[in-house]
Amino acid sequence: MKKGIHPSNYRLVVFKDMSNDNMILTKSCANTKDTVVYTDGNEYPVVKLEISNTSHPYFTGKLKLVDTAGRVDKFMSKYKRYNKNNK
Repeated sequence: MKKGIHPSNYRLVVFKDMSNDNMILTKSCANTKDTVVYTDGNEYPVVKLEISNTSHPYFTGKLKLVDTAGRVDKFMSKYKRYNKNNK
């Protein structure tokens, strides 16, 4: 790695998918306030994600999207009367 091209806070960080608790340890310079104990027993800064490749419907093959903010439910209830199958 070349010297002087990375920020000074370039370190090991855990990215945690909050929908299924999957954790990925990688290097990053993302600002974090929280820490988490990783599977190796060490404590690392954590960046919390709402969705990752382990929970996204495209990568998992599941058709249902788990939406923590309720946007899908709001859309479905708003346009329920236009659904052809719901007569």
